[in-house]
Amino acid sequence: MPGPIRHIVMWRLRGDTPKERADARAKVKAAFEGLRDRIDGLTHIEIGSDISGVDYACDVVLVSEFADRAALEAYGSHPEHLRVRQELADLRIARFQVDYLADNDALAASGSGLHRLREAVAGE
Repeated sequence: MPGPIRHIVMWRLRGDTPKERADARAKVKAAFEGLRDRIDGLTHIEIGSDISGVDYACDVVLVSEFADRAALEAYGSHPEHLRVRQELADLRIARFQVDYLADNDALAASGSGLHRLREAVAGE
């Protein structure tokens, strides 16, 4: 039986100077955090800005979880989500996405999906 869906999106953002990129990261973070508690079925949302500084890193990551596939699909056309996408459209250079079934047993054992994501990346 399908369960929660984890939706991870990473962006590279525009900006010619470190300040412009920092401002863009802050704008993305604030916009997506504004979706918290506004979309039915969105059970978790976390936005992080890259601190590695490596040239191949994305600038921002969104880690969100939805109750099920139907909730994720509804999010795609939700007016609040569409508003955020429109607001941020000119900031994006590249976008990467992964959606997958969240493993509830492993999630409970690890404490959070982000913890599992960090472990996976560290083991790379």
